[in-house]
Amino acid sequence: MSNNSTKEKMIHAASLLFYQKGFDGTSVRDIAKHASVNVSLISYYFKGKQGLLEYAVTNYYETYIKLMEENLERNATLHLVDQLKKMVYTIVQYKLAHYQLTAFIERELSLDSTFVREMTVTYLAKENHLLKQLFYAVVQRKWKQQHTYFYIQLKGMLNAPFMLKDEWNYRLLDETAHQHFLDEFMKTIEIWLDVLVEEKVPIN
Repeated sequence: MSNNSTKEKMIHAASLLFYQKGFDGTSVRDIAKHASVNVSLISYYFKGKQGLLEYAVTNYYETYIKLMEENLERNATLHLVDQLKKMVYTIVQYKLAHYQLTAFIERELSLDSTFVREMTVTYLAKENHLLKQLFYAVVQRKWKQQHTYFYIQLKGMLNAPFMLKDEWNYRLLDETAHQHFLDEFMKTIEIWLDVLVEEKVPIN
């Protein structure tokens, strides 16, 4: 078995256990058992449980930001609304593909976990810059006074499936279910975006 394959098994096992039991509730032995590896390998590759989490979160966000940047570059010639829709699709698709780790990170951030926040603050700033810049370019002309509030709504929609475990988790049982959820969820976001762009509803 290759080194990368072994590391991926440990990261996958840790992501699942952190999601189910939390960081403090998960032991190195739990991870090793679930990954079917020797406990010593976790120390060898990651210097322990904390190092494993740092590696997993850093790799998660570096890949995520790279995908966002590539998405912007690849779709630069499209209409701004279509650029935004493709960006949102890429974001939701990536988060779903890493559902357990995404849910764990979102939960820790909601609890203002210093440990996780220190790891993610730079990446979250990059994410916010890339997404906000595109979103404001789409909606600011028609919604100069409300664009910040609509952006908050968008961020809420992107995070909701990973924060509301009881409401959504049963829908995400396998890859087919993931794709169905992604398609249906994107339809609702695209409807919302189309209303923002095409119709200006008076706000009292």
